[in-house]
Amino acid sequence: MERLAQCHCGSLRATASGEPILVNTCHCKDCQRRTGAVAGDGAIYDKAQVRIEGASRIFEREAQAGRRIRFHFCPNCGTSLYWEGDIRPDWYVVAVGAFADPDFPPPSVSIFEESMHPWVLLPDNIKHARRSFLAS
Repeated sequence: MERLAQCHCGSLRATASGEPILVNTCHCKDCQRRTGAVAGDGAIYDKAQVRIEGASRIFEREAQAGRRIRFHFCPNCGTSLYWEGDIRPDWYVVAVGAFADPDFPPPSVSIFEESMHPWVLLPDNIKHARRSFLAS
């Protein structure tokens, strides 16, 4: 199975093959600011599962525990389509909303709940983490 995620203008695309390793919803303040929403949802794939097409610009910042994270966004419309980090350099995280697919798998883990808006409702049986599930 292949799924296409793309930016708002369609010039930056990520084609993901197979099912994601994990789908998460992140409530950290950085994701809130990056997305303009109350949380950011990401589908994690091995880089070998994802084909990237189109030009992107990168915003890099320090993430947890001093590691770096790089956000790839469309230079035309500004959509933050996918990101990668030092914590798992073999993974891409693709913005779930960019797939624009209501049948996309729901998140199985909710992270950085320490800054979650109290009125957010989450799927049943989701794993909860006050911080990151990858923190080491």
